[in-house]
Amino acid sequence: MRGCGSSWQALHEFGVDAAVGYVSVISDTMDVSPTTVFQELGLSEEFFEQRGLLRFEDADELDVVQTDENGRIHELVTNACEAWQAMKEAALIAGHEIFIVSAFRSASRQAEIVRAKHLSGIGNDEIFAVSAPPGYSEHHTGRAIDVSTPGYPVLEEEFERSEAFSWLEENAVSFGFSMTYPRDNKFGFIYEPWHWSYTGSGKVP
Repeated sequence: MRGCGSSWQALHEFGVDAAVGYVSVISDTMDVSPTTVFQELGLSEEFFEQRGLLRFEDADELDVVQTDENGRIHELVTNACEAWQAMKEAALIAGHEIFIVSAFRSASRQAEIVRAKHLSGIGNDEIFAVSAPPGYSEHHTGRAIDVSTPGYPVLEEEFERSEAFSWLEENAVSFGFSMTYPRDNKFGFIYEPWHWSYTGSGKVP
């Protein structure tokens, strides 16, 4: 596997995989297509398009951006990978440690996650307030990251109270990253201060 920039091992003080949700799915959710999931949930692609969501294709070529201590690999497309490394190093120089919780995620993997939530009894409205439907997640592009900092629970709004988040608010745009889902975003997702997407500009080597 290709890698970009310097290697880094995340400090897993709080069980990242568990917090990401449904990382270890039950066997009958494996190899599920988005179409199958939509049928099971009684929804169509038109429903999500009327909500204003954009379709995204899975990235073809990916670089390893981070390998966790438990062996979990996170991948991004090359330019996003290089921009992340530059931003992470700049944040560290400023005294803020940031790490990736989730990066590239395929449409089939997203389908597994959504189906597992459905099978656990969670309703559609709740599922799609916190999870993009398969085929509509920025993570498919290999340009989106969920991030956190030591001392804060991952994928929680509390992250916005961290100094690392304040630094990102001021500096992420300089590296080509923007926060996709602010409060009251037009897509109907919850506020996600941890979710940032590389838009293709900034201080990339």
